[in-house]
Amino acid sequence: MARMTALDLTSDIVDLTAALVDIESVSGDEQAITDAIEEALTPVPWLELWRHHHSLVARTSLGRDERVVIAGHVDTVPLNHNLPARKDQELLHGLGACDMKGGVAVALLLASAPEPNRDVTYVFYEAEEVEADRNGLRLISAVRPELLVADFAILMEPSNAQVEAGCQGTMRVDVTTTGLRAHSARSWNGVNAIHGAAEILERLARYEPRLPVIDGLTFHEGLNAVYVSGGVAGNVIPDTCTVSINHRFAPDRDEAQAEAHMREVFDGFAVTVMDSAPGALPGLDRPAAAAFLQAVGGTANPKFGWTDVAHFSALGVPAVNFGPGNPELAHTKAENVPLAQLHSCLEVMTSWLS
Repeated sequence: MARMTALDLTSDIVDLTAALVDIESVSGDEQAITDAIEEALTPVPWLELWRHHHSLVARTSLGRDERVVIAGHVDTVPLNHNLPARKDQELLHGLGACDMKGGVAVALLLASAPEPNRDVTYVFYEAEEVEADRNGLRLISAVRPELLVADFAILMEPSNAQVEAGCQGTMRVDVTTTGLRAHSARSWNGVNAIHGAAEILERLARYEPRLPVIDGLTFHEGLNAVYVSGGVAGNVIPDTCTVSINHRFAPDRDEAQAEAHMREVFDGFAVTVMDSAPGALPGLDRPAAAAFLQAVGGTANPKFGWTDVAHFSALGVPAVNFGPGNPELAHTKAENVPLAQLHSCLEVMTSWLS
């Protein structure tokens, strides 16, 4: 278990981000970081705190005309020799710096500032990087869905400090071949299931992803093998082989349509859906989303990766991604966040809430 570190909400945004990075919080091990966030926010008099497992909700109740949610996950992917945090003149490096402890740091400093012009619900939640049924937002909505109701939501996911609207859905399927076991010395008596997987890989290699345009934004679908498993022993012809495939589908398709597409692509093979989460349409025509886009003074880009804007979309809450960091660096050993983006995101959000 990671050691809890005290968080100083009077510190600079860069120093606070570094402190969060240094609290190891790989998915499933979020207790220390959530403890630290809870300890830091408990003295803030205008916040009401509610904790559920290793997720924390902090709300203002100031009687404002509008309520917004500002949310960020506190977990990271596994370590890759990229802790502790280190800083140079332009970048803060370290696991989670980009995805998404920079955004969490912005949210923490916003929560510590008095008198926002909107009521705000801050959500710091666990297990975003793993299976959907462990996701902290899903666990919160199962017991206290009213806490996530708002006029607008912002996910502080890395977006190069620009608005990224909507998100693609994600689905993981297992495609399985079957054969017949035999001794490898008499392989002609068996059918090699691993060899049979060649056709699955061929179909993947030939696959041409869709590039649908939605609300003026071009999304880019994907279909890729992520695991291959099979084999019995060094002298046995294997009778099963499974190729695990990740499908990223544009938000004009729902999960049922994405599954039907997978079964069409891999017709003739056994297809089992292992994990799935829906996408979210951009929703930039919604007044609250349009107002935020105008406030940050930029144009929107499509979000290719899955984020929890989909969860808010399902609740009828328009949501966008807006946070520091290059999303292409997320989950990489070289993960970092530009210092300038940490400052600019905090300034923009502070201005919007002032």
